[in-house]
Amino acid sequence: MVEAVTQGMPILRLADVQTHIGPYHILHGVDLEVPRGGVTMLLGRNGAGKTTTLRTIMGLWQASAGKLEFDGVDITKRHTPAIAQLGIAYVPENMGVFADLTVAENMRLAARGGPVDEQRLDWVFRMFPALKIFWHQRAGVLSGGQKQMLSVARAIIEPRKLLIVDEPTKGLAPAIIQNMIAVFRELKQTDVSILLVEQNFHMAKSVGDTVAVMDNGKIVHAGRMAALAEDEALQQRLLGLSLAAHQ
Repeated sequence: MVEAVTQGMPILRLADVQTHIGPYHILHGVDLEVPRGGVTMLLGRNGAGKTTTLRTIMGLWQASAGKLEFDGVDITKRHTPAIAQLGIAYVPENMGVFADLTVAENMRLAARGGPVDEQRLDWVFRMFPALKIFWHQRAGVLSGGQKQMLSVARAIIEPRKLLIVDEPTKGLAPAIIQNMIAVFRELKQTDVSILLVEQNFHMAKSVGDTVAVMDNGKIVHAGRMAALAEDEALQQRLLGLSLAAHQ
């Protein structure tokens, strides 16, 4: 079931995207639209193809068929650096921080080697005060939650059109998850659009505006996140569980 959720051109559109990794056919014709503004949740059972979809968007794996379009530009055959330069930031599941560099050095690299905008850095520190405390410490000594804060902070230290994040709350303590919810709610008030893969359904319900559900390498449902959160029968059919049981 696919429900119309927006008007106007989406910032990101995937049309019949297929991806092979070696001999394995992972994506079987993904049709996905990410509206401008707000948060689009990409949900699905383990192995449904969510991370492969994100990596295909970023050009880390090349689509074997179909079309990917970002902000009106065909990115299907573009390489990762060229895609990032269009205004997309990607936070992978493994966080992607440089453990041997300090927090400050990680942030400077994310600013593409230029000076970090002090006003924007103060804004980041308000969301992630621990990063200011550990500014001169190596990223490798941070806790898991602090590393996740750093990974998200790196992605937003410069203005972006689209932020793609893969499971930002995985393995985090409840207090850190609440902090992440607050951060994404604040990001929703800016100009950035967000595509978010998440297994924590309290997080999904709290920040998601629209939702797409994957199964077996395809999108099987798209609509409003609030509508999915209110329909336990649909949750059971699409995800095999109830969101109410995972608050």
